[in-house]
Amino acid sequence: MAKPYLLIIPLIVGYLLDLLLGDPEQFPHPVKFFGNTIAFWERLLNKNQSRFLKGMVLVIMLCGFCFIFFYLISAYLMYYNWLIYIIYSSVFMYYGLANKGLINEGRKVFDVLNNEGIEAGRKQLSRIVGRDTSNLSTQQIRIAVLETMSENLSDGVIAPLFYYALAGIPGIMTYKLINTLDSMIGYHSERYEQFGKFAARLDDVANFIPSRLTALFMVGVSFSKTALQFVFRYGNKHKSPNSGYPEAALAGILNTRFGGPNTYHGVLLEKPYIGENDRIIEHQEIKRVIYINHKVCFLMVVLIIAFIMAVYYE
Repeated sequence: MAKPYLLIIPLIVGYLLDLLLGDPEQFPHPVKFFGNTIAFWERLLNKNQSRFLKGMVLVIMLCGFCFIFFYLISAYLMYYNWLIYIIYSSVFMYYGLANKGLINEGRKVFDVLNNEGIEAGRKQLSRIVGRDTSNLSTQQIRIAVLETMSENLSDGVIAPLFYYALAGIPGIMTYKLINTLDSMIGYHSERYEQFGKFAARLDDVANFIPSRLTALFMVGVSFSKTALQFVFRYGNKHKSPNSGYPEAALAGILNTRFGGPNTYHGVLLEKPYIGENDRIIEHQEIKRVIYINHKVCFLMVVLIIAFIMAVYYE
């Protein structure tokens, strides 16, 4: 089979599997293995002196091993058995995407909040965000969901697809490892400030282009001039070098205000506001956000297919 189709077929199958299955909690998942591995080494190394150096060496070694491991498997299967390669690549393409899972979790918070009340909504939100949810209002809960969905549209959808386009399954799995490292040890806290600093900076670098692509695609699929204005006006105002761009795009699409102070792991962080229209977010607006997520993901898949065909048939 021609090499372009060995890349395109797993992309399409993985995308369709994500649409169909989402991310069932009972499924085995490489990210769970990544998490257990990181936790083991963190307990072993994150103490005494030279924490930054030990954290940096750990990140480099884990990422290097991950890329080489998946590269060798991919190269072997592509050369010796294209059918098994397609199955293997389709499965890990599916594992690399988190669009349906992201949508399901966001919609669930909105539905629980609407049907069961604010306490249930706070509890449901705590499953998907790092901030303290115990005192959030209905408006703040909905804003938190929308911020998370826009940020994770980049981290969980566009970035994995971007690295698949660049380096296939080794690229997408290494990116997932980088993202897992950041989510586990990339915190500004006494325990992780030094040990996780390199992981956090590497995640910033890895998401630099995908976050901006995500914002651009959100503007494109929504045909929103306001969203484009928000991206240029507020995208670089966020504490994170990347999160502000997709968040600004969605705030512009909805013509609302994101950001503001929030408590993370017991620490109050003064995040700048994105937008000025502090209007009430209605329950039904989650449908529009879900539609945007689906369109952005589909657009990225189509563009990658076009990119692969252009590279191999120029």
